[in-house]
Amino acid sequence: MTAVYDTPVVLDRRDGPYGEVVLRRHGALLQIIANGCFLMDTSDGRSERLLVDAAREALDGRPAPEVLIGGLGVGFSLAHAAADPRWGRITVVEREPAVIGWHRGGPLAEVSAGALADPRTRIVAADLVSYVNETSDTFDALCLDIDNGPGWTVTEDNDGLYAPAGLAACARVLRPGGVLAVWSAERSPEFEGSLRNAGFQQVRTEEVPVARGVPDAVHLAVRPG
Repeated sequence: MTAVYDTPVVLDRRDGPYGEVVLRRHGALLQIIANGCFLMDTSDGRSERLLVDAAREALDGRPAPEVLIGGLGVGFSLAHAAADPRWGRITVVEREPAVIGWHRGGPLAEVSAGALADPRTRIVAADLVSYVNETSDTFDALCLDIDNGPGWTVTEDNDGLYAPAGLAACARVLRPGGVLAVWSAERSPEFEGSLRNAGFQQVRTEEVPVARGVPDAVHLAVRPG
């Protein structure tokens, strides 16, 4: 018989602009589900922290680099960036109003409250694909975590981010020598090739072992300049 504490409890369920989003508590963990697809939880965070650290380490030592984090999620990437005084402005683009609300006074504030209070932090409520195509802002690093990987997107609209036009848009908002870091649930040699074909240099992938299945991956690439 399944124990009560092993049964996920729905804390909030909303119809967002891209479908249904759900916040659940499963024991001590908080989980985000989108359109029935498990996205992430608060169980680990190593690969989300690697996403931020690997991007900063790949930069050329410039002072107070500015970072764009694509996807607020459970807040691990934002919290880790805000804990590092070497980052300058930290911009987070999140398209789901529910997720932003869960961080601003909701259950996920336990992860991100300190980071949201940091004066360097700015939350932009927008679709990331549209944002990188339309913004006039530029950044030293783009840390993107909006899908389960380039080949496993949450919605079909996200496919374009990993196509040549989407990668060109990412390069446009990166300053010369800036770093693109993309989280994935598994390594994608095809995406590595797409990054090279888009003109990025120093393309590589770092992996984080997980308890079961293939390792999480962070794809890294540098804009020439």
